[in-house]
Amino acid sequence: MADTTVLDVKGLGCPVPILRANRAVKEMIPGDTLEILATDSDEPQDFEIFCDNTGHQFLGCEKQEDVFIIRLEVVS
Repeated sequence: MADTTVLDVKGLGCPVPILRANRAVKEMIPGDTLEILATDSDEPQDFEIFCDNTGHQFLGCEKQEDVFIIRLEVVS
């Protein structure tokens, strides 16, 4: 059964959220979901690029108040 891990990187700017996400996915298994909570407006695009470069699946992004909720599925 797939798990969801929440990574709170609110208030942090590039490249810290990507570095922390990269560390988090190494501890996860394929099929798991990583949910990133970010406030930097560049993060949705940064995570699309991260997924393109790493092979993980970008599941989308939504914004609730000032927080971007970015989801990706761990593929490898």
